[in-house]
Amino acid sequence: MGTFLLVHGAWHSGRSWDRVVPLLESAGHRVFAPSLTGYGDKAHLLGPEVGLGTHVDDVVGLVERERLDDVVLVGHSYAGMVISGVADRVPERIAHLVFLDAMVPEDGEAAVDVLPITEQLIAGAVDGWRVPPMPEQPAPLGLFGVTDPDDVAWLRSMLSDQPVRCLREPVRMGDPAGRTIPRTHVHCVGGRPEGIVRRPVPVGERVRELPTGHDCMITMPGELVGLLLEAAQAPRISSAARLIAWRTRK
Repeated sequence: MGTFLLVHGAWHSGRSWDRVVPLLESAGHRVFAPSLTGYGDKAHLLGPEVGLGTHVDDVVGLVERERLDDVVLVGHSYAGMVISGVADRVPERIAHLVFLDAMVPEDGEAAVDVLPITEQLIAGAVDGWRVPPMPEQPAPLGLFGVTDPDDVAWLRSMLSDQPVRCLREPVRMGDPAGRTIPRTHVHCVGGRPEGIVRRPVPVGERVRELPTGHDCMITMPGELVGLLLEAAQAPRISSAARLIAWRTRK
């Protein structure tokens, strides 16, 4: 039995994984899909003080509270920033990182650095700090890549505004052990909004593709689970051995 920790992206909530969680559990795995501060059951905590650090604390707190080890940590979209910060804080607890159509930062970068078009969204912030969800677009883009009318309605029911601080606060990745954690990048290639530019994946990190839009956990949950199970089965070495290997490469 493995442990999966699924972290939703901007505007979404833990409910976005509702089609993925039972499939992983039926395969015998332990699964956590929390809502970050300001979303889902924590929507009442939304405020201008909520930032990337808040969300990193959310996930680190869950890992420590539940005493999780050997975790496959999955971050969708903005949550690539979150899982990068978590890996820096508790690298010894993480077995594999999955960047699911996600931002992939370097130390000291914020979401606006990884994806500069984010500044255009910030320009439309309500009250100076709340960024509304992106509007639905004609197919095949839809609402975050979701085009089925019933699915779009369900997705709308879970969306909240995103605090500007989440998008401008830099991630801290000072522990070299975090850089040694194996990574998988899952790219959704079924249609991308104009202005979204994906960074090249470093040599040696695995890449998988899904022929669907951005919210693949809604549109292709079974196929996504197959890729997550593949990541969970990837060869693993201890954090100490990974750090030695990293230092040797340096």
